[in-house]
Amino acid sequence: MKRANDPEPLPREGEQRVLDFVLESLIDRAEIGKRKYGTYLETHNGRDALIDAFQEALDLVMYLGQAVMERDG
Repeated sequence: MKRANDPEPLPREGEQRVLDFVLESLIDRAEIGKRKYGTYLETHNGRDALIDAFQEALDLVMYLGQAVMERDG
């Protein structure tokens, strides 16, 4: 069974540019946020961006752990 810290091989040529997917996703998320909150994310908005990001990162780690466990399951 492959483990999370096993080294990965060098990448080979792929099929699609990840950058295109990420940029499109970022724009989509900004629009979702605008619809939900009535504005795009702005500075000095009364929230602690570091805490928001930290909480999101914790969620991300949990989702990544789930995906690794289910893939190797």
